[in-house]
Amino acid sequence: MLSRKRLSERVLRAVSSGVRLNILKLLFDRGPLSYTEIMNSLKMSPSRDAGRFAYHLKVLLNMDLIEPDQETKKYTLTDLGKSVVNFVMRLEESASKKRMLVRSSRLAIEYFDRNKIAESLIREANVPADLAQKIARETEERLSRLDTKYLTAPLIREFVNAILIEKGLEDYRHKLTRLGLPVYDVTQLIKSMGATSSSVEAIIMAAGKRVIEEYVLLNVLPRDVADSHLAGSLNLDDLAYWILKLSSFVHDLRFFFKNGLVFKEQSSDYAIIHPPKSFRGALNLILNILNISSAEISQEQGLDFFNIFLAPFIRDLPRDEIKDALKNFLLSINLTIPTGVSLGVSLESPKFLLDSGAIIPGGRTVGIYGDFVEESRNLALLILEAFSEIFEVKPIFNPSLIIRANPQALNAGGLENLFYEVHKLAVSGLPYFANIFSEEIEGSSYLATGHMFVDNWRRDWELDVFRVGCAGSVTINLPRALYEARGDRKAFLENLYDFMEKALRALEIKYLTIRHRANEGLLPLLSYGGRRDPYCRFENLLFLVSFVGINEVAYSLTKSPIYGGDESLALIEEVLSYSLRVISEYSTIKEMRCALSHTPSTEASKRMAALDIERYGFSGVRVSGSRDKPCYSDLNSALDSADLPIERRLSI
Repeated sequence: MLSRKRLSERVLRAVSSGVRLNILKLLFDRGPLSYTEIMNSLKMSPSRDAGRFAYHLKVLLNMDLIEPDQETKKYTLTDLGKSVVNFVMRLEESASKKRMLVRSSRLAIEYFDRNKIAESLIREANVPADLAQKIARETEERLSRLDTKYLTAPLIREFVNAILIEKGLEDYRHKLTRLGLPVYDVTQLIKSMGATSSSVEAIIMAAGKRVIEEYVLLNVLPRDVADSHLAGSLNLDDLAYWILKLSSFVHDLRFFFKNGLVFKEQSSDYAIIHPPKSFRGALNLILNILNISSAEISQEQGLDFFNIFLAPFIRDLPRDEIKDALKNFLLSINLTIPTGVSLGVSLESPKFLLDSGAIIPGGRTVGIYGDFVEESRNLALLILEAFSEIFEVKPIFNPSLIIRANPQALNAGGLENLFYEVHKLAVSGLPYFANIFSEEIEGSSYLATGHMFVDNWRRDWELDVFRVGCAGSVTINLPRALYEARGDRKAFLENLYDFMEKALRALEIKYLTIRHRANEGLLPLLSYGGRRDPYCRFENLLFLVSFVGINEVAYSLTKSPIYGGDESLALIEEVLSYSLRVISEYSTIKEMRCALSHTPSTEASKRMAALDIERYGFSGVRVSGSRDKPCYSDLNSALDSADLPIERRLSI
């Protein structure tokens, strides 16, 4: 007992010198150091202080507080030395009269605790415990020198990140990055939303999107893909929903007409809805489905063959009752559904549905849809009339009406009233027309966003067209690929391959994360039915790659636009054929339904043009639009702006 007491007295005597204590702290913070490094760090002169420094070093060695490493010729702390430093730091902390207050991320005022910094470093960035304690102590020392009333969690994190950068610990700093918006940005966001008469919910949504976008770029995507998006080589469309939602989805109304809507999970807050027994009940069920799905889909929901699947529900109903229910349904979509809704109306029942079993009120399968051809025609007419009557008061742009026109409808008799109503609506330019010109695409489904689903993946229209959607899309900056190639065609195609490879990798990541979200139970409607047979056929989702700047590239390489001659058309054909080959190979290897799209993001084209002007100067790029509102063209916009006869436009 006596020897232990004497040992503690000798240890305390050894650290009673400020120089010796500083040596111990220095080795604790920076690790092994040489004789010269310690002396220089303490700002001691080799000529003037050599004897004094050697004496202090010898005392620490004799007390077994430090030890020399024979290989590196450096001094390190012993376990006893580390214990002494830890004891001194706790003593200094307890003796300190100034206790710093912190506004924590839990929205509470509390006293500063260095251990919380270390815990965050270990938990968030997997920093080794010893290193985490050193960084936490250095952070505390720097913060204690500030003359401020209180600290904030973001300020503390900034200090920690600065120390990590100074020490060359960039990977740890990357993991510790805080997501969010500066106060100024939030203020400007509120002002801009107010100027556009947006709702309060839109402000919250916009701020939340910014946070998720930062998270995806920092923590989900590979660094090269994230950098390409930020630089404008490619654009991940709907980035805020990349790991959360599908872009679009085509519903199968028969599924719910037969089964109703029953979430089996005990934790579900949704009520049980049985198969509808009336036309109004069916419309209400559809509204509920659209509402729930809008939390899982970011852009567009499709209700194709709408009049055919609802035809059994209107048999023997008065005409005015049907139209009144339809008008209320359309207005409810416009007022309550945040996504776009595409309403597909068939002027004539397609052959593949005529012999398909018909779901009637109550969820039973009785007869076939061929038994309800007259009802489907009447319902189509009433839908058109309902739209017309609503438009007389004020045009609505959601839901979008898609008219499916096939040769059978054009040649069939008794459809004069239908065609008249279609033409009335077409005068205002509001309906979309799906030109079903052959039996090969008769089973295709269309959305107002331009997404098209064809039975060319599993070769089964049920599997390829219904209960599927577009998971996401990436827009590629073709002019950037050319600028970086300095006009060389071979280098241009190499750059294009690099951009496409990154785009397809990003889409694969989206596919995997969406599947993961479904398994977590965060997509209750899409995963409705369980893992064995979920409502959404995840394995058949569509992934799109599109281009901007196709006309600008043609002009730069051939001195003429895409419609200006055979050379420019041959170039575009070469680019598209090459791209299709790359996409097809990736689809085969990864078993993903990837496709080339003609509907790129308008916002992406503006962003990419602005970034290219910023990088290369206005004179160094070729853009469409005006100088103050530049953008890149796509195939459709390039043709729209051209003064071409309709025959030439269609041939291109």
